[in-house]
Amino acid sequence: MSSNSDHVTTLVITGAHPQLYNHDLSPTAPEGRTWGVFSLFAMWMSDVHSVGGYTFAASLFFLGLTGWQVLISMLVGILAVYFLMNLIGRPSLKYGIPYPVVARISFGVMGANLAAVVRGIVGIVWYGVQTYFASKAVEVLVITLLPSSVGLTHNNVLGLSTLGWFSFLFMWIFQLLIFLSGMERIRKFIDFCGPVVYVVMFALAIWMLSKTGFSSLALQLSPPAASTGATIGVMANAAMLIVAYFAALLLNFGDFARFGKDEATMKKGNFLGLPVNFLVFSIITVIVTAGTLKVFGAAIMDPVLIVQKIGNPIIVIVGSITFIVATMGINIVANFVSPAYDIANLYPEKIDFRRGGLITSILSVLVCPWLFVASPSAITLFVSIFGAVLGPMFGIIVADYYLVKRQNIKVADLYTMSENGDFHYDGGWNLRAVLSLALAGALSIGLALLGAYKVIFNVGDWGWLIGATAGALVYVALSSSQRSPAALHAGD
Repeated sequence: MSSNSDHVTTLVITGAHPQLYNHDLSPTAPEGRTWGVFSLFAMWMSDVHSVGGYTFAASLFFLGLTGWQVLISMLVGILAVYFLMNLIGRPSLKYGIPYPVVARISFGVMGANLAAVVRGIVGIVWYGVQTYFASKAVEVLVITLLPSSVGLTHNNVLGLSTLGWFSFLFMWIFQLLIFLSGMERIRKFIDFCGPVVYVVMFALAIWMLSKTGFSSLALQLSPPAASTGATIGVMANAAMLIVAYFAALLLNFGDFARFGKDEATMKKGNFLGLPVNFLVFSIITVIVTAGTLKVFGAAIMDPVLIVQKIGNPIIVIVGSITFIVATMGINIVANFVSPAYDIANLYPEKIDFRRGGLITSILSVLVCPWLFVASPSAITLFVSIFGAVLGPMFGIIVADYYLVKRQNIKVADLYTMSENGDFHYDGGWNLRAVLSLALAGALSIGLALLGAYKVIFNVGDWGWLIGATAGALVYVALSSSQRSPAALHAGD
């Protein structure tokens, strides 16, 4: 049987426990798998084509590498991301289940709440931060259209000016209206977001080239590394930076993969959206950034500031609107959908996807993201503690699904509180997964904090790989002495 809500058709699980089940958490029915290659491609465009994505891509060309060395590093890093995304997406694609339900396989039907809460907190904080960044573009747009409104920027109310509050609340409400309309409307919106940013980015690149000429184009924006060994190290770090950039979605990509038509569709959409799209966007980014060196006398890595400096009101208006749309796109993909599902997973009887999204939005304001962004120590602490455990959770979930469960699970048991269910473990908690997360997470957090505060050599974004590897190894070691119940059904 299946049910239909918000145009997404899902399966009805007979006998599902209300504490574990609602429409949004139930498996996607075959007729509800409407995401084709383009929708997945557009999803990745929305994730990459943002002000943050632009700044990140441009920063890779300031690491002391030649242009081709940066491109090789990018290719290695993004191919690794492509491979890992396919791994984490396959269980959701196969069974039609979102990330919080996938987490039940490894952590237990109740232990999954721990994995959901950690990922949800990361999403909520960055949702608020991205909304604040988008509100800055709204502020630029308002001042361009109404120059007299600059007077509203001279006061301070809880950290924001009057115009700042207006811009932030406008973005907050505008996003909420779109996001709460359901996953099908979200799909249509992100189908639009990614491509429209390309139009403006290509236009910026063409304008820069018209000012500088092709002959003066340089892909190296900083002095080279001192030695071959140093160069290889910097290239490896650049590749790992790319993996770390996608760390959040490396957990909850299944929230989108569950709507994919089949595995071939997922792989094609991921290939176009990750290796192809990321490299093309990065090349356009460095063309524009290199052009700002010639045109404005300094490398500018903020595209909103670039369109401001061009000075043409029409360009400022079009550019500001474009980057507002771009920020909304990444907010959907990386920061809204996951916490909406994660919060719904905590209390499915009363909280569905929409209510989870509303709670996400409210909490994102309470974070006061403008104060968070203004405090480097707060960002360091947050990333060190919460970001560092994303890797171990990925390692545990992937190792459990592929190496312990052998890709075979009983879907009905994901929605039962029965002690005979495969994922009940010990009172609903898989203590082996929790212990693995505690040990690998302590390692990741410890290294991140010690590096951030310069107590030891900063391992930087290798922390994700270290945490993921440690989580997987510890979990497999703890599981080797006791074959899990689900694995026993692998031959059924």
